Amino acid sequence: MTYNLWYWDGIPGRGEFVRLALEAAGIPYRECAREPGATARTVADDMQSDRKHPPFAPPYMEAGQLTLGQTANILLYLGEKHGLAPESVSGRYWVNQLQLTIADMVAEAHDTHHPIAASDYYEDQREEAARRAENFRTERIPKFLAYFERVLDSAQGDWLAGGGRWSYADLSLFHLVDGLLYAFPKRMVSVSARYPKVMALHERVANLSALQDYFASGRRLPFGDGIFRYYPELDGK
Repeated sequence: MTYNLWYWDGIPGRGEFVRLALEAAGIPYRECAREPGATARTVADDMQSDRKHPPFAPPYMEAGQLTLGQTANILLYLGEKHGLAPESVSGRYWVNQLQLTIADMVAEAHDTHHPIAASDYYEDQREEAARRAENFRTERIPKFLAYFERVLDSAQGDWLAGGGRWSYADLSLFHLVDGLLYAFPKRMVSVSARYPKVMALHERVANLSALQDYFASGRRLPFGDGIFRYYPELDGK
């Protein structure tokens, strides 16, 4: 089966968490919004098409007759279908729990530059963004990364769920850390030494042989105007 992945073109966004899993596992998929002639209107129109279980927003993925929305839900499906999570029920739910925790931090990272309304320009909420970003840098980054450090320490292995192979949550933690390094470079320089296992996982995923072609291709979109944005005034040690 070739999956149809729908996400806005031009930014990594939440779709990147799904792409990383598909690419690392060598699973065939179509990036529907990047096909010739596709536009943002194409995505919007497709979301409004008649479905039994319509998605609220991208990313969503078509798997045969299934339409799966929400990043963690898509990854839960891929994890079970393609062995990207532990075989046990408890292990699969544990990886899903980790993915949902990553999603919580992703949402908080986004809200540093859009704390009032996603529909308003950053320039219209600079003062509120500065306050939100300071809290995120000083309290939330350490809290989340310390949690993942503790998980890796308890796993007694290279990966979040233990064992000898990565899960989709490891790929997602890589992308989360990558986004933080881009958006908050000064802060990450000052705190990364506290979380050696997290940073080592980031490096391991960056060096996975299965991802090297993807990283070198145009399919891997750079950060910019998506979830992770670099505003020098929002960064700090």
